[in-house]
Amino acid sequence: MEVVIDYEYLTGEKGEVVVKEISVAAKDALHTFHFRNPYPMNPHGSEENGLNWDDGIVPYNLLKLL
Repeated sequence: MEVVIDYEYLTGEKGEVVVKEISVAAKDALHTFHFRNPYPMNPHGSEENGLNWDDGIVPYNLLKLL
């Protein structure tokens, strides 16, 4: 089975990558997850992907980075 995984991110206050969106697409499935911000920070966004720091539904601690 082929799977495509795409992610969008913003830059955090220490220059780190903060994942805001992950999309997973397969033959019979398409899921997109929008993550909350991991810590308070002045709101900012990206003109490239349209995401904002305050966007998100899924708590950030549910994102596991390996």
